[in-house]
Amino acid sequence: MSAALALTIFLVAFFFIATEKANKVKVVLVAAGLMAVFGLVPGSEVFYSEHAGIDWNVIFLLFGMMIIVGIVKQTGVFDYLAIWAAKKARGRPYRLMVMLMAITAIASPFLDNVTTIMLVAPVTIVVCNRLRIAAQPYLIAEVLASNIGGAATLIGDPPNIIIGSRAGLTFTDFLVHMAPIVAVVFVVFVLLTKVLFRKSFQYNAEHVEAVMALQERRAITDPAMLRRCLIVFAGVVAGFGLHSVLHLDPAIVALVGAGVMLLVTRADVNDVLAEVEWPTLTFFMGLFVMVAGLVHTGVIETVGTWAVSAFDDNYFAAATALLFGSSVLGAFFDNIPYVATMTPVVEGMVAEIPDAGTGRALWWSFALGADFGGNGTAVAASANVVALGIAARAGHKISFWQFTRYGIVVTLVSTAMAWGYVWLRYF
Repeated sequence: MSAALALTIFLVAFFFIATEKANKVKVVLVAAGLMAVFGLVPGSEVFYSEHAGIDWNVIFLLFGMMIIVGIVKQTGVFDYLAIWAAKKARGRPYRLMVMLMAITAIASPFLDNVTTIMLVAPVTIVVCNRLRIAAQPYLIAEVLASNIGGAATLIGDPPNIIIGSRAGLTFTDFLVHMAPIVAVVFVVFVLLTKVLFRKSFQYNAEHVEAVMALQERRAITDPAMLRRCLIVFAGVVAGFGLHSVLHLDPAIVALVGAGVMLLVTRADVNDVLAEVEWPTLTFFMGLFVMVAGLVHTGVIETVGTWAVSAFDDNYFAAATALLFGSSVLGAFFDNIPYVATMTPVVEGMVAEIPDAGTGRALWWSFALGADFGGNGTAVAASANVVALGIAARAGHKISFWQFTRYGIVVTLVSTAMAWGYVWLRYF
């Protein structure tokens, strides 16, 4: 009974989010409240259990990076990068999109895809405003590229961190097993964008000439402040890369970096806090509680266990089920809590397999499905939600279905390619 009620609340809320019949923040707050009121998520676990409540690591990582981005923005560096990118692409829309996607995909494996989007999205909006073109296609393409690129390493996507910790997989393991297929998928995606966004490539010679005449160095309003910001940001990036050595969560690194940057730049705290995407953070908290209702009542685990047990000793079929099942479920339930819930199920499966190599193949299938499934819908991954929040704040609103219709295509293509890769490499 409780499982049915949790699933009903989730599906009704998802309907309102998808159709945009009500503000998504209001929807998730009501749905989260109902989950708690009906006891589908114990009150204590809403705030104190990362696997069955709000994941504060994600919330504070986003909060810290929003503060950092808000301070860096005051230096004018985003305008500088936007003008530089537009001039390098000579205002050609597809060339500009490829450049922005490449920067995003290269940075995501090392900064994590959420951080990358928070840095690249403001630049994208500025350059699109300069060229008088719609920013939505470029932002969507960047998010999809970020989710693809982030799959390549242990720290590139939050689900990978969870899987790596549970399965005992190292940074090198992810690089060796995930990076090859990620590189191929990204190349195919770049070619695919020329078809997917073909109606959005508008070229206006007059606006391009105006941008080409700009001197990007003049966009830097405070060089001294920028230098201090870059030093602190370099430390934050180093902290992200060494988090497994330092035993510090990325959220702690981001918060410390934000505090240090506030101190060394003497930025006005009120101005910086005004740049924080509070609706986005609130939406995440509500979404985590919604999914926690499905976790606590056993909905996700039941589906996952059923899918796994249906294939008995046919390990390739099990890998296929994990790959496609994770891609589908991760697209609708947010891949972070989904992976946290399903990881013990996969661990139990792997423990029953006598061959260690085959067991690893199941882990890679699980990781690829969850990572690529993050492109499936507008709420499938943290980077998606963050990008939509930034876009809405800048006046370039992206609807749920505007994002999802592209995300579904990319998810299907990337998952199919991943399936071929798993078959050829491990079976």
